[in-house]
Amino acid sequence: MNTSFKNTMRAVLTFGGGAALLCILTFLHINQGSVSIPLHTVIEAIFSPQDILEHHTVRYLRLPRAAMGVIAGGALAVAGVVLQTVTKNPLASASTLGIHSGTYFSVVVATVFLPGALFGGGMIVAFIGGIITFLIVYVLSGGNSATPVRMVLAGMIVTFLFSSLTSVLQLFYENETAGLFLWGSGTLVQNGWDGVQFSLPIIIVGLLGIALVSMRLDTLSLGDDVATSLGQKVVTVKFISILAAVLLTSVTVSVVGPIGFVGLIAPHIVKLIGYRRHIPLFIASFIWGGNVLLAADVVARVIDPSFSELPVGAITALIGAPWLIYLVFRMKQTNYSGDSTSIIPGKSTIGISMKILLPVLIGLITLGILVSLASGNYGIEPIVSFQALFAGENEFMKNLILDLRLPRALVALASGMVLAVSGLIFQGVLRNPLADPSVIGITSGAGVGALLTMYVFGVSAIWIPVGAMIGSLVFFIFVMLFAIRAQFQPTILALLGIGISAFGSAIIQILVVRAELGVAGALTWLSGSTYAKGWVELFRYLIWPIVLLFPLLLVRIRLLDTLALGDETAKGLGLGVTSSRFQLALIATILAACSVAATGTIGFVGLIAPHFARLLVGPSNTRLLPVTMLIGGLLLVIADLLSRTLLAPNEIPSGILVAIIGAPYFLWLMKKRAS
Repeated sequence: MNTSFKNTMRAVLTFGGGAALLCILTFLHINQGSVSIPLHTVIEAIFSPQDILEHHTVRYLRLPRAAMGVIAGGALAVAGVVLQTVTKNPLASASTLGIHSGTYFSVVVATVFLPGALFGGGMIVAFIGGIITFLIVYVLSGGNSATPVRMVLAGMIVTFLFSSLTSVLQLFYENETAGLFLWGSGTLVQNGWDGVQFSLPIIIVGLLGIALVSMRLDTLSLGDDVATSLGQKVVTVKFISILAAVLLTSVTVSVVGPIGFVGLIAPHIVKLIGYRRHIPLFIASFIWGGNVLLAADVVARVIDPSFSELPVGAITALIGAPWLIYLVFRMKQTNYSGDSTSIIPGKSTIGISMKILLPVLIGLITLGILVSLASGNYGIEPIVSFQALFAGENEFMKNLILDLRLPRALVALASGMVLAVSGLIFQGVLRNPLADPSVIGITSGAGVGALLTMYVFGVSAIWIPVGAMIGSLVFFIFVMLFAIRAQFQPTILALLGIGISAFGSAIIQILVVRAELGVAGALTWLSGSTYAKGWVELFRYLIWPIVLLFPLLLVRIRLLDTLALGDETAKGLGLGVTSSRFQLALIATILAACSVAATGTIGFVGLIAPHFARLLVGPSNTRLLPVTMLIGGLLLVIADLLSRTLLAPNEIPSGILVAIIGAPYFLWLMKKRAS
């Protein structure tokens, strides 16, 4: 009797309480708007409509938006349940597996190159992109043998790659993609019932398809071997389920854009209540998915009372990122104990002598800078550049080289060095081969601080690095607190970094929209760029950390070798583990903040350079420091050169080029480890 009462109360709370909350949120949502409409007018517009402006506003703007929120949130939540069951990954959702980024990229590609393929609101294109993205992530993370960590990390890298490619298209085809920036961040804005009428039948079809295989999903959750022994066609069930989940995702993306984390939050709310069988799990997740998305949209318009439309996707990320962190800690004992890391940190396979390697790297950097000085909109002009510098034949070209090209190349060199060394330190301190200022959220924190300084407090530009450092330090404190609680386990820290970075990126997205920064300017800054950087950025933000902090690191770098032996061994050797970690991580944080202040949020340099350096010289940090520093500088010098020359006179942000290079490299590493 007691158990029956508990089950009844649980059902009342889950379904009745969820439905009641959905009604309340819908009512609150309809009553929000730039124009205040009395309550009795809203009720009249719903039940006794008349041909007046207030009633049309309610019926054709506010009601469709609320309905779309319920439908989209419910569809994303159900898709999340399916993905979690099929992949056996409790952290799976359309956002964490990169499906959203794939659907968005495919829609942008079609908008630019194949606008005729966008019939049906672009749903077919989004569906194809979502399926391809899921297959990429699934295969590269190891297929049936993939661990939750490896799959989510593969999704993160694929998201970086597709986001970078999408940004390139949006920069160079700004007119064609002008209406996609807000949509690409997720928005429930509707101008009538067209979106609801288009999406609802397709979502119903997807839900019916999932309902038909729900009993088989119950069996599948017991394991592939058990399901097979019971006569179930596992491959067929997975295929149908994934098609239905991606269909639900793609149709919502085609109407409201990629809205992340709903498929992660809602299913786990229901699972925490105690539901495991899929029919009640689907129904409850649909209800609570609608609650999550409607609540996020209500909060978005509370944050911005001017109703200039904050992207609801940023709000769901603000909610979902802490939720992801909570889930990681909640499941760390049972899910990740056997997965030491998802990507090999790099082993010395070449073994080049430092006496040969350092001069070669310095020579390559020098060559890269010389080519950069001689390169412009008309290609490489070494003779013209040489004559301008040393023969005084072309004063304009001489000034162009000395005042624009040279300082820009040096900014790229210094910023690359700083980011690479920061990544090396974080990887050693956190014992995590995926640690990088951009991956673990330090870069996002610096970006938040810089944007708050520029657009909220409105102070002089000279305070931007101060804001970047404060922001990065705040995020650094959270990273270290989480790392201590996670006992510095690499896999857990990698997932926590995704959550922290997503939280910071959501704040940055909100600030960009609130500041009304132009699409091109926002994308350039968010991606990281050396465009128009000169002597001011070099001396104000980059020279002093190199001069002051790099010599200090040369003295302290051996601490990383000791930390690599493990905490107990390090303590036995007399090392203050906690204080050493904190000091080194603080230096790495300051380095990352200085780079953000100078060039924006450039990612992957701190990942690629240390990994590649380990391949060349092995694990000794004394040898790694100078090699990593030079490789990072060389990488960004080359990226800066290519950014100016590949599509001249147009320019690609350097950070996007680095991501396009770095993402395939790490996907290859993951595939190598998975096989």
